[in-house]
Amino acid sequence: MRRLPSLFLSHGSPMMALEPSPARTFLAGLGSQLPRPRAILVVSAHHDAAHQGGRATVTASTAPPTIHDFGGFPEELFAMRYPAPGDPVLAARVVELLAGHGLAVTADPERGLDHGAWVPFSLIYPDADIPVVQLSIASNASPEWHYALGQALTPLRDEGVLIVGSGSITHNLRALFSGRLSIDAPAPAWVTDFTDWVADRMAVGAADDVLHSVERAPYGADNHPTPDHILPLFVAMGAGGASFKAERLHHSVTYGLLAMDVYAFD
Repeated sequence: MRRLPSLFLSHGSPMMALEPSPARTFLAGLGSQLPRPRAILVVSAHHDAAHQGGRATVTASTAPPTIHDFGGFPEELFAMRYPAPGDPVLAARVVELLAGHGLAVTADPERGLDHGAWVPFSLIYPDADIPVVQLSIASNASPEWHYALGQALTPLRDEGVLIVGSGSITHNLRALFSGRLSIDAPAPAWVTDFTDWVADRMAVGAADDVLHSVERAPYGADNHPTPDHILPLFVAMGAGGASFKAERLHHSVTYGLLAMDVYAFD
């Protein structure tokens, strides 16, 4: 079986499921460019152990429900469902791998898929016929913890599992909501300077710099006032292996401030 890459997706606004954009077009064609996985493990910024009493979890439902974890959007979005099956056996394998590296995670048989998972997957794999399991981040844990999480999961890439970190390469909601920019507004320098710096460090495999990009990159704290949406990047990067090769598959910006970068690690 061919080893799969690990991916990082910027999932942007939930409206990506409905609104035309370059990122939407790219994701709609991504599934046909990848070897078909037997299952998907997604680490979403919206599944945060720090907000659940510190209990890191992996979904173990056979039929995970679609979670509409947002408000103020059109009813059409709330009517959407992504009925992909779950995979309790894969969930157990995730628990086993992480326990072997001293990382405590428990299986949750009830939690479903939040919009960080189902919105991009509704575009990448619209038939919803590939099992999906979702793993939490822990926004109170370090970048290195998330990198180690990814490293522990690397064997899954040889077992037909596509490991996906779903977050956002830039994510300042306060600036986004106050700016009220159009979907095709150009990005300001404080966004592009950050994403260009990350892309440059990725290109040379400078893992430590990327892990500390919020502190070291230009405008890092402006683009990530909270760490939740960049932490999935570190998991995907860790799953890429000790000497990963990073490729930026896509770069665009929606609403001026949400950079929609997609990376593959192999």
